[in-house]
Amino acid sequence: MRKFLDGILAFATAIGGPGLFLLSYLDSSFLSFPQAVDVLVVAFTAKYPAWWWYYAALATLGSVAGCVSIHALAARGGEAFLRKRFKAGHVDRGMRAIQRYGLVAVLIPSILPPPAPFKLTVLLAGAARVPRGRFAVAILLGRGFRFFLTGWLTLRYGQAAFEWMKTNGRLVGLGLAGALVLATVGFIWWRRRGEAVARVATAGQASSDAGL
Repeated sequence: MRKFLDGILAFATAIGGPGLFLLSYLDSSFLSFPQAVDVLVVAFTAKYPAWWWYYAALATLGSVAGCVSIHALAARGGEAFLRKRFKAGHVDRGMRAIQRYGLVAVLIPSILPPPAPFKLTVLLAGAARVPRGRFAVAILLGRGFRFFLTGWLTLRYGQAAFEWMKTNGRLVGLGLAGALVLATVGFIWWRRRGEAVARVATAGQASSDAGL
């Protein structure tokens, strides 16, 4: 199996951009190449700096396509598969998190580097029947941020940027995740407060009309 995976990686590296798309698709779907996509984005950007956005875009689109494939399969029977592979309590907690926090629960793992449980999150999103269009948008935003940041840092600082990302990427990702959670909580609070004000205003208007 190791030789098979190494062969795919070598082939993807040899054919350039299309290979990056293929590798990103496989890594986000049926196989696993930890950080290999990031490495190729760095390598291709360092070699062809003017095309950094092209490589970041291919990595992003490949990941979106791979995640949507897994999401579609999980929607047809993913919950039963997950319950066979993982403890019921873990699956239940994961499903509740997806259902409660929606796209934020998908967006955060898509930004974080390994060992974040990204593929498990994708399976849970499919099993929880998260709408495919909204799911794809969350993956596009999360993976796009990650790969475009990697490409831009490489463009600006060279391959040393990847070493910095390996050392600090998880910390940066957790910081962004925390910011997203705070922003989501703030938005939910603001929306509920607006709904409460609207209900009070409606009730007041109804009382006024009744008095007339």
